[in-house]
Amino acid sequence: MSSVMDTLASPRLTRLFGLGAVLIAFVLDQATKLMALAALERGNAQSVLPFFDLRLSFNQGVAFSMFAETFAGHPLLLAGITLFIVALFAFLLIRSTARWEAAAFGLIIGGALGNALDRIRHGVVVDFLDFHVWDYHWPAFNFADTAIAVGVMLLLAITYLGKHTDNPSKSNPS
Repeated sequence: MSSVMDTLASPRLTRLFGLGAVLIAFVLDQATKLMALAALERGNAQSVLPFFDLRLSFNQGVAFSMFAETFAGHPLLLAGITLFIVALFAFLLIRSTARWEAAAFGLIIGGALGNALDRIRHGVVVDFLDFHVWDYHWPAFNFADTAIAVGVMLLLAITYLGKHTDNPSKSNPS
């Protein structure tokens, strides 16, 4: 009976793992954005490390401010597109059978929801993490962007590295 309970609980636990990742990514993103909005002035950098500043900026586009001109004045359109993509990833999370895969989908969903909420609430995405080397600055970003990037990297690792480690009997048939 114990193995039957484990089998029934496994998909539920996998989904809970993914939902936990959604919650962590979303809450961390929104909490840090609120702190950045309260503590930082737009354009003024607060140096943290020689290569890292906190610098408040606002993004009207997608990643790295791409398509900012296209979506300027249309934040709800971009939020709607984001929510549609979130729904697709939620479907994948629900169907996921592996905890790390569910966590990856959860990180992507949580990050996307954080940025979508910014677009709905502020009309822009709040960015404040500024890494740089001398005068070259990586585009400012936030924890939502980090969650999305980590989720994508985790999916890539699972997809490409997992094929070699999932089932040794598949690669060495007897």
